Amino acid sequence: MNYRIGIDVGGTNTDAVVLDERLAVVASVKRPTTADTGDGVAAAIDAVLEASGIDPALVTHAMLGTTHCTNAIVERRGLGRVGILRLGAPATTAVPPLEGWPDDLRRAIGEHAYLVSGGYEVDGRLLAPLDEAEVRENCRRMRGEVDAVAVVGVFSPIDEAQEERVAAIVAEELGVPVSRSARIGSLGLLERENATVLNAALMQTLKQMAAGFVAALRARGIGAVPYFGQNDGTLMQLEYALEFPVLTIGCGPTNSIRGAAHLSGASDALVVDIGGTTTDIGVLVDGFPRQSAHAVEIGGIRTNFRMPDVLSVGLGGGTVVRPDASAEAAPAGVVPSRAGGPGVVLGPDSVGYRLPQEALAFGGSTLTASDVALAVGGVRIDGVEAPELDPATGAAAWAAIRELLEDSIDRMKPNAAPVPVILVGGGSIIAPDELDGVATLIRPDHFGAANAVGAALGEVAGQVEKIYRLDGAHGDRRASRMDASQEAVERARLAGADPATVEVVAVEELPVAYSDGQAVLIRARAVGRLAA
Repeated sequence: MNYRIGIDVGGTNTDAVVLDERLAVVASVKRPTTADTGDGVAAAIDAVLEASGIDPALVTHAMLGTTHCTNAIVERRGLGRVGILRLGAPATTAVPPLEGWPDDLRRAIGEHAYLVSGGYEVDGRLLAPLDEAEVRENCRRMRGEVDAVAVVGVFSPIDEAQEERVAAIVAEELGVPVSRSARIGSLGLLERENATVLNAALMQTLKQMAAGFVAALRARGIGAVPYFGQNDGTLMQLEYALEFPVLTIGCGPTNSIRGAAHLSGASDALVVDIGGTTTDIGVLVDGFPRQSAHAVEIGGIRTNFRMPDVLSVGLGGGTVVRPDASAEAAPAGVVPSRAGGPGVVLGPDSVGYRLPQEALAFGGSTLTASDVALAVGGVRIDGVEAPELDPATGAAAWAAIRELLEDSIDRMKPNAAPVPVILVGGGSIIAPDELDGVATLIRPDHFGAANAVGAALGEVAGQVEKIYRLDGAHGDRRASRMDASQEAVERARLAGADPATVEVVAVEELPVAYSDGQAVLIRARAVGRLAA
């Protein structure tokens, strides 16, 4: 029998699972996330191999879901230097690239941003011709100064020709990776540009992470094909991930949602993933995470590439709980007990991966949500005794945890009716057994490693968003939908899907605002199984 390993790197724990050919869980483990995430990944691989007892040579696929790229943006570290070529002069000179970016993030990206002649109108007409000499001159200015280049054309989702030509010139002049906006974002020049620049900045970041992951596998005799989780709950092979590292952002919550569906057998529910630092709530629709319909901010930067519809709140197993005696005039962030008595402040800070050293139950001095669950909620952890808490403080904290969870679930419910909720994540021990507004509370087996299970499941997707003209002279609706579908199938193949198994699962057609009614945005999505 062949096996696959799934790994998910979180802020507190790195989880790993081994699945067999039938996608049944053979073993699951948790190891603390380390300052150098590669060390935590290696430790998790060692632990899960030991727990499963399998021969490493029988592992055919290895999947990694990581917050590495997200953390790099939020913490402004490990980002590559980016040169920006916007094809939009003279029409877009009023708002230069990186407008509105935080100063520290601008400094991390670099100062090489250029506007050159080019771009298209919304109806596909040429806005301005491309000046190749100008592109080459700007490339010479960037030589030796950038690690990647972001190429962004006005209305390039309608026609990619100029972006493709500039990418070829950059390859000739600089020989560095190129991030093209038409392959990443949709309409909306600034949001698409932001996403493209972030993608370029992360190319070097993910390359280093991937090198450590592959080295850890090979050192243990695992010749498996490496895959990375992407933010729609599917996978992409290593080469595709290195071209589109921005797609790994948000893969943690989506892995949990996919893993929850697999472990519970449910296809439509809310998934509440409680980790050590945050609680992420997502919507499971037909076995996949629901995608957000709104622009998403990442590290203070507004973008428009696809992201899961997830609500994150600062509640986890390591959340710091602070008693507060002034319940009657509670300030913002203080939740008083329903039964009266003292109020408490829940976080938003967390002890994170230091929980085994700092929580009261483990001999530390910090009161955490896990301590409250042990002392008041009846939770049991093998070998750990419940700490002694002031009864009023414990009751107030337990009520506050319940109220925060119920309010957060209500915010994600499609309507007021009770909904089934799948509870996963290592921190889910802090959740009460009953919650108002919840029809059924499901805690599946291996719930603590649902994110790693989701990373290992193995479906690969390709998605495309393109603008088409339907005026008869340039194309019709059926041909346009077919073209988008074929490109989605090709992207799924490039991401690592077996071509014989790829199917188009969704084609969506939307009108384009402020156009003459003849332009439509077509989104197509194709899904297939992992190539052998």
